[in-house]
Amino acid sequence: MFRRKKSKECFDREKQRPVIRASICTGEQVAGFKDIHTGKFTEVTVIRNDRDLQAFLEDYGITAEEIKKEW
Repeated sequence: MFRRKKSKECFDREKQRPVIRASICTGEQVAGFKDIHTGKFTEVTVIRNDRDLQAFLEDYGITAEEIKKEW
Protein backbone atom coordinates (compact mmCIF):
# COMPACT_ATOMS: atom_id res chain seq x y z
CA MET A 1 0.00 0.00 0.00
CA PHE A 2 2.69 2.48 1.01
CA ARG A 3 5.89 2.24 -0.94
CA ARG A 4 9.22 3.40 0.31
CA LYS A 5 11.08 5.88 -1.76
CA LYS A 6 13.98 4.06 -3.36
CA SER A 7 17.36 5.49 -2.55
CA LYS A 8 19.66 5.46 -5.55
CA GLU A 9 23.20 4.43 -4.96
CA CYS A 10 25.99 6.43 -6.48
CA PHE A 11 27.37 5.04 -9.71
CA ASP A 12 31.03 5.86 -10.33
CA ARG A 13 31.86 5.20 -13.99
CA GLU A 14 35.58 5.12 -13.24
CA LYS A 15 35.31 2.42 -10.57
CA GLN A 16 32.20 0.46 -11.54
CA ARG A 17 30.54 -0.93 -14.63
CA PRO A 18 26.86 -1.80 -15.12
CA VAL A 19 26.16 -5.53 -15.23
CA ILE A 20 23.14 -7.81 -15.57
CA ARG A 21 23.58 -11.12 -13.82
CA ALA A 22 21.40 -13.87 -15.26
CA SER A 23 20.81 -17.34 -13.87
CA ILE A 24 21.24 -20.16 -16.36
CA CYS A 25 18.78 -22.39 -14.48
CA THR A 26 15.92 -20.03 -13.65
CA GLY A 27 16.47 -17.16 -16.07
CA GLU A 28 16.26 -14.63 -13.23
CA GLN A 29 18.04 -11.37 -14.06
CA VAL A 30 19.46 -8.84 -11.60
CA ALA A 31 20.86 -5.46 -12.59
CA GLY A 32 23.61 -3.82 -10.62
CA PHE A 33 27.17 -2.58 -10.66
CA LYS A 34 30.43 -4.50 -10.51
CA ASP A 35 33.56 -2.97 -9.03
CA ILE A 36 36.31 -3.09 -11.66
CA HIS A 37 39.12 -3.60 -9.13
CA THR A 38 37.60 -6.02 -6.59
CA GLY A 39 34.90 -7.74 -8.66
CA LYS A 40 32.30 -7.08 -5.95
CA PHE A 41 28.75 -6.98 -7.35
CA THR A 42 26.21 -4.53 -5.89
CA GLU A 43 22.64 -5.53 -6.66
CA VAL A 44 20.26 -2.70 -7.55
CA THR A 45 17.08 -4.20 -9.00
CA VAL A 46 15.48 -7.37 -10.36
CA ILE A 47 14.74 -7.24 -14.08
CA ARG A 48 11.37 -8.89 -14.76
CA ASN A 49 10.55 -7.21 -18.07
CA ASP A 50 11.70 -4.54 -20.51
CA ARG A 51 10.08 -1.80 -18.46
CA ASP A 52 12.26 -2.66 -15.45
CA LEU A 53 15.36 -2.58 -17.65
CA GLN A 54 14.40 0.79 -19.15
CA ALA A 55 13.79 2.24 -15.67
CA PHE A 56 17.26 1.06 -14.57
CA LEU A 57 18.87 2.61 -17.65
CA GLU A 58 17.07 5.94 -17.18
CA ASP A 59 17.68 6.16 -13.43
CA TYR A 60 21.45 5.86 -13.84
CA GLY A 61 21.92 7.43 -17.29
CA ILE A 62 23.22 4.25 -18.87
CA THR A 63 22.85 3.09 -22.47
CA ALA A 64 22.02 -0.51 -23.35
CA GLU A 65 25.40 -0.87 -25.05
CA GLU A 66 27.25 -0.18 -21.78
CA ILE A 67 25.68 -3.12 -19.94
CA LYS A 68 27.52 -6.44 -19.84
CA LYS A 69 25.60 -9.66 -19.21
CA GLU A 70 27.12 -12.31 -16.96
CA TRP A 71 25.91 -15.87 -16.51
